[in-house]
Amino acid sequence: MILVDTSVWIDLFRNRPGHAVTRLRHILDGGEAFALMPVIVQEILQGAADEREYSLLHEYLTSQRLVEPADSLTTHCNAARLFFDCRRRGFTPRSAIDCLIAQVAIERRLDLLHNDRDFERIAAVTPQLRLM
Repeated sequence: MILVDTSVWIDLFRNRPGHAVTRLRHILDGGEAFALMPVIVQEILQGAADEREYSLLHEYLTSQRLVEPADSLTTHCNAARLFFDCRRRGFTPRSAIDCLIAQVAIERRLDLLHNDRDFERIAAVTPQLRLM
């Protein structure tokens, strides 16, 4: 299964070209299994332009498959460790949420579809992160 990051959804909604958007379109058209995390839903909803768009996004996103940490405290601690390890390697992720998303993808053995250079750097620190 594929975990689709916020960055790809935003690019899709803004009609931006790119590999990740093309891949997401194929996933959606082909009925391939994908998932979101509640925090990804939150990030997308935060960017809604108006009430109508918020309602449409909310209805669609909350009807999709959601994945969450197996054990919330352990996952958050591991995400913090991932952030810490990145900093020790000379790279500070722009968002701690990216480390949380990466950690859930690792734990759930999901491929992560993204368009965010931070995930490339995080993957260099933890080879268990499978990127698309």
